[in-house]
Amino acid sequence: MIEFTMPSLGADMEDGTLAEWRVKSGDFVKRGDIIADVDTQKGLIEIEVFDEGTIHELIVKEGEKVPVGTVMATIIPAQEKISADVKTAPAPASKSKIKKESIKPAVKRVVTKGIDHLKISPLAKRMAVEKGIDVSTIKGSGPQGSIVKKDIDLAVAMKAESHVEVTGGKKERAAEGVRAAIASAMSRSNREIPHFYLETRIDMSKALDWLSQSNKQTELKDRLLSVVLLIKATAKAIREVPAVNAYWKNGLELKNVINIGFAVSLREGGVVIPAIPEADKKSLNELMALLNDLIPRARALQLRSSELSQSTITLTNIGEGSTDKVFGIIYPPQVAIIGFGNIVEEAWAENGALSTRPVVHVTLAADHRAIDGYLGGRFLMALKKNLQNPAAL
Repeated sequence: MIEFTMPSLGADMEDGTLAEWRVKSGDFVKRGDIIADVDTQKGLIEIEVFDEGTIHELIVKEGEKVPVGTVMATIIPAQEKISADVKTAPAPASKSKIKKESIKPAVKRVVTKGIDHLKISPLAKRMAVEKGIDVSTIKGSGPQGSIVKKDIDLAVAMKAESHVEVTGGKKERAAEGVRAAIASAMSRSNREIPHFYLETRIDMSKALDWLSQSNKQTELKDRLLSVVLLIKATAKAIREVPAVNAYWKNGLELKNVINIGFAVSLREGGVVIPAIPEADKKSLNELMALLNDLIPRARALQLRSSELSQSTITLTNIGEGSTDKVFGIIYPPQVAIIGFGNIVEEAWAENGALSTRPVVHVTLAADHRAIDGYLGGRFLMALKKNLQNPAAL
């Protein structure tokens, strides 16, 4: 039997509230399926399953707040026979009967305008109230015709004009929760991690010239931004100096995948850090497409659990028109964070001649328990080399 537990979505998460189950006992699930929505300080997060099998029991009830690591459900592995493992249910005549007679989904009956009784999940009910949706007009798509989250999402999309006004307060409250979570994690990071900082500046002339020429041959919707060069150059530098791509958990734990956490600022304040999985294996166009999808969802607090929990190193990019330098605080249990400032024109001396160049200041904050100055310097030099050869990215 596989135990499905409340996942940790970062060092700043201690617990979560189950908002809604998207499955019921007897349902078959495969890796990557969304099986629940969990309320956290980072907003409402879609929770994925990483095993294949049949839902045996839903242990945690909707609306229940539980610590990270709590068993929420049990799953019968795909290779095991259901009849041999389901001991808590009456012996059924067939597998199809298990699905019908197993644990019933949590459904509440509420009185709404024009309807005496309506089947609606707790999460859907709360969302309908917050977003001003008249549920009497909605046909439920959930078990037994109940109204569930996706029905409310569809209704909200159809009522786009009122969406911003209705959800504004909720987004502000969610942002406050994000800021509180970040404050807690960063305070602990500053207190427990022996930080040291390195800085270098990189001439971006070749990179920006290459980018300009490449974009001239591309349709407007497919053009690249300079940030994808920074991400890919960072990923390739990690290949050369893998020590920066690690966790510190009572010792050094090197990671064999490069999942770059990309810091996204929220308009209401705060930051979320979704992961760019296997960034070193993605092309520049793939990275651009991923960012175009990831950033809007991050700002709407609509990320999946894997996107918030799988980063192995963090990159923060201040962006155009902002400050020239940024010195980050390590996000535990990671051991490094890379900061890119704004690209600005600066004086540049080379071969006895003085000129101006577009320059980016890059900083590395590293955990001295895992990395020393020599390795940190090697990483920054590899990053510089990659940005000086953009065609190879």
